[in-house]
Amino acid sequence: MGGILRNNKRSSSPGGGTEDTMNKSKMARIGSFVDLSRGAKAVDSKHILDNGPNCKYNNPDPNAKFPKQKTNIICTLGPVSRDVPKLEEMLKGGMRVARFNFSHGTHQYHQETLDALRQACLNTGIECAALLDTKGPEIRTGMLDHGEPVQLHKDSIITLTTDYTAKGNEKLVAVSYPSLAKHVSEGSKILCADGSITFTVISCDVDAGTVQVRCENSAKLGERKNMNLPGVNVDLPTITEKDRDDLLNWGVKNNVDFVAASFVRKGSDIDYIREVLGPEASKTINIISKVENMEGLDNYDEIVEKSDAVMVARGDLGMEIHLEQIFLAQKRMIKRCNEAGKPVIVATQMLESMTGAPRPTRAEATDVANSVLDGTDCVMLSGETAAGAYPVEAVTIMADICRESEAYVDNYAVFKNLIDHQPIPMATLESLASSAVRSAHKVGAELIVCLAKSGRTAQLLAKYRPNAQILAVCVEDPHDLKHDASSVARRLLLSRGICPIVAPLAWRASKAETDADPVAGAKHDHLSVTETRNIMQNAIDYAKKLGMVQEGDKVVGVHRIVGDSIMKIVECH
Repeated sequence: MGGILRNNKRSSSPGGGTEDTMNKSKMARIGSFVDLSRGAKAVDSKHILDNGPNCKYNNPDPNAKFPKQKTNIICTLGPVSRDVPKLEEMLKGGMRVARFNFSHGTHQYHQETLDALRQACLNTGIECAALLDTKGPEIRTGMLDHGEPVQLHKDSIITLTTDYTAKGNEKLVAVSYPSLAKHVSEGSKILCADGSITFTVISCDVDAGTVQVRCENSAKLGERKNMNLPGVNVDLPTITEKDRDDLLNWGVKNNVDFVAASFVRKGSDIDYIREVLGPEASKTINIISKVENMEGLDNYDEIVEKSDAVMVARGDLGMEIHLEQIFLAQKRMIKRCNEAGKPVIVATQMLESMTGAPRPTRAEATDVANSVLDGTDCVMLSGETAAGAYPVEAVTIMADICRESEAYVDNYAVFKNLIDHQPIPMATLESLASSAVRSAHKVGAELIVCLAKSGRTAQLLAKYRPNAQILAVCVEDPHDLKHDASSVARRLLLSRGICPIVAPLAWRASKAETDADPVAGAKHDHLSVTETRNIMQNAIDYAKKLGMVQEGDKVVGVHRIVGDSIMKIVECH
């Protein structure tokens, strides 16, 4: 949660830490520029960079199935990241959701990329969700004379016309928004080309569909650049015809896991998108609302309630509100999503300099860290992985920053703060999840194993931010032919701290049964208390093999699959 951090409380001796704790911390900090083991004073005082055993849950195997960090990384795929070997590297580096940006590229182009991604997932055994990001109802400038950028000069007077067929020049710019002259007024600001050009409105001619503006700075303007109207509630459709085509003829066809809806302005926008997807597809495709303008902020609580997740899209949002308020919007948007238990993503220019440099700026590294401390579930890379020179390095560096930041969060304080903001009485499932997390904190559990059908219990566990990792074991429903446990697992990749897996059929049988008959699991064609107990134990054995738990560690088990809400605490043997 925003602003809730800890002083790295751990069991320690008066000298600043037990030898065992110190050794764990040293072993965890592989690759640090600071050698925390140097000097005898390490026992007497804590180094300012000692952030605890921040690799506690890592498997040292570079091909480990689960990532180093709890915060999920979304990567935009593009020209430099669409071949199988590169995608395999990005998966191993920590990518868990792949973004397909439909502002660019054809269906065939994106299909080739998706096919390569799915092959990379098969090769590595690492699951990765697919996210379709719609172009949305954008406002753009038009074409220019000779197709070349034009130089605009400070204080020059320019005419903006809503005749989008007009070819522009240094005195005339076509705009794709038909109601421009109706919705701006004298003194209004218009931002263009990612805010690199600012216009001030001088006058409007509604009948002619033109607006006279003064250019506030000298800059070059290219074709089809984005335009923002700060403070204006635009009357553009929620879903354009292009978006509808992309959703139905590519997204639904390819069983994507998420749709990121651009420029969501009110709760009814999400209802309409679900209608477009259809009753069946909307059950398996989660909707991420991109809040990118003031109208969206005005209706934010309603948007959070109706969405499956929210994206803090700082690009367009940063041009719709005052620059000095971007941090405030980010923190409060994240906080409200955390309280509602909805995954939240922070996006735009997180490691922007890595499009051309092998290391990010210090400010960018701090930006990523602060997003994690604010409580985000995911951080997103855009041009860094789509067209940058160092896509793999961007993923691995972001993973390292996330891991270090997570070690600084006091998860129990976050839990208590969230509990204080929940309505009483709680729903049964929420009570079960919050009680499981509290128990995990109290007994010092290293792992929470959750059996999942829809994934809702696992998401609620993640909401309460346990110290322990959550192993969400997605179980196929033998009586529901439409149920897809793999789809459920991929959709859980948006929630912080969840490691989702699909339970093999063999896990329904006990170890003794499997030893006697290798296909014993196939004979368990239903889910009962016996089957769920077997799956739970097999999941703990699996986690032990991965190094997530060791003998003697406490494990919290929780599920609500066969009707009863069950939580239990076991010791790993």
